Amino acid sequence: MVIDTLQEMFSYAFLVRAVVVGLLVSLCAALLGVSLVLKRYSMIGDGLSHVGFGALAIATAMHTAPLAVSIPIVVSAAFLLLRISENSKIKGDAAIALISTSSLAVGVLVVSLTTGMNTDVCNYMFGSILVMSKSDVTLSIILAAVVLTMFVVFYNKIFAVTFDENFARATGVKTGLYNMMIAFLTAITIVLGMRMMGALLISSLIIFPALTSMRLCKRFISVTVCSAIVSVACFFTGVIISYVKATPTGASVVIVNIVAFLAFWLVSAVRGSVLKRRTR
Repeated sequence: MVIDTLQEMFSYAFLVRAVVVGLLVSLCAALLGVSLVLKRYSMIGDGLSHVGFGALAIATAMHTAPLAVSIPIVVSAAFLLLRISENSKIKGDAAIALISTSSLAVGVLVVSLTTGMNTDVCNYMFGSILVMSKSDVTLSIILAAVVLTMFVVFYNKIFAVTFDENFARATGVKTGLYNMMIAFLTAITIVLGMRMMGALLISSLIIFPALTSMRLCKRFISVTVCSAIVSVACFFTGVIISYVKATPTGASVVIVNIVAFLAFWLVSAVRGSVLKRRTR
């Protein structure tokens, strides 16, 4: 039954494109999410997704390629958020709220003055697997490969900046540069995933896998690996449920992530109670 369903799913080219891009984005988001959650900067995904919505609205109004417009705008916003939180009296969460709500307002205003609140807007807000063109897939694969390669190459530096930024700075690590790199990679991942997951749901790919894996894993490397596996598995399961039940893809993926989080939390609670009994 499952095999027949998978064969039927992958007979559609648009579903193949969606799954390929979605799995890559899920993997990238999970890897970066561990650092962002540990640095207490996880809501940057939510803020940048709202910036991405504004950028997509502008691209639609200009009749230009959405990714070509969104990527530089979201990357610039990521650097701006980092700069504001480090060198301003405005704290990180306030800076994210300031930029995200402003971008969302600009996006809604641009859309209302041009195309109107139509189906495209709903797709941008909540995602759609139908929006991935062949050119989008090619660009997404290239950019996802860049994100994954940079994460692997600079893993040790990302680890150092995540756990003890002051110590890393004292040992000569250019923390500002690596923080900018994390912001850059996050921005790319958000842009690639938000058209499928939607501006309101893309941040879940960053937050949920990291929090889920932290229920059972304690070391950075184990949390990172577990988060990647959970994220990919939840996305694939969510797509299957979406196809079988005709539910929105983004929402289905988030629900699966919620179930995974609750399952890991339950296992963690049971394991903790067992350990307590043994120590008595």
